[in-house]
Amino acid sequence: MIYTIIQEVQEGAEVLTEGEEPVEKTLSIIELIGSGGTAGQIIIGLLFILLVGACYIYFERLFAIKAASKIDANFMNQIKDHVSNGKIDSAQMLCAQVNSPVSRLINKGITRIGKPLEDINTAIENAGRLEVYNLEKNVSILATISGAAPMIGFLGTVIGMILSIFEIANSGGQIDIKLLADGLYTAMTTTVAGLIVGIVGYIAYNHLVVKTDKVVYQMEANSLEFLDHLNEPI
Repeated sequence: MIYTIIQEVQEGAEVLTEGEEPVEKTLSIIELIGSGGTAGQIIIGLLFILLVGACYIYFERLFAIKAASKIDANFMNQIKDHVSNGKIDSAQMLCAQVNSPVSRLINKGITRIGKPLEDINTAIENAGRLEVYNLEKNVSILATISGAAPMIGFLGTVIGMILSIFEIANSGGQIDIKLLADGLYTAMTTTVAGLIVGIVGYIAYNHLVVKTDKVVYQMEANSLEFLDHLNEPI
């Protein structure tokens, strides 16, 4: 008797399972953004613009810094040979051909040869500040994007929650799940987008800072080598 009941239940479950087809729900990124409502789409669009700007600044500065760091290993030896032999014009011509931050600093020092060493050092330092400023051009914008993007995303979160609460307050006891979901989509998608843009901007900024510091160290090392050569007894 009990076995018969169990068998009938199992057969009924098998029939129910065979009759139901599993429904797999998927949601693409485009659908996710589209479900966020007008406010969410505006904020996502703004964050996308910030992401494009951050990527452009990163790659533009990265290529510029790489180009600035390239210098012939024998450059300083040639400069010292020209200076030692009194070939100032040849040294300046060599600096003009290399066209890098290091060569411009050395060229600035060469033009001051004959003046006190302190004046030469001051001229090189002033030229170095200008070179560092050119290397760091627009890099601060990445820092701004990395900080502003998560806050913009959080703004979308607040707007989405306000929309959801507004729908609940005006539902009259009958909540429209579709409208409520739109507000929640706005809240979640903008938060994720803001964090992604912020993380990309933060990583890009720190990577450029490290690359710039290496070029600055290279400039300082070559400048000191040049000054030490001028300070050597004849």
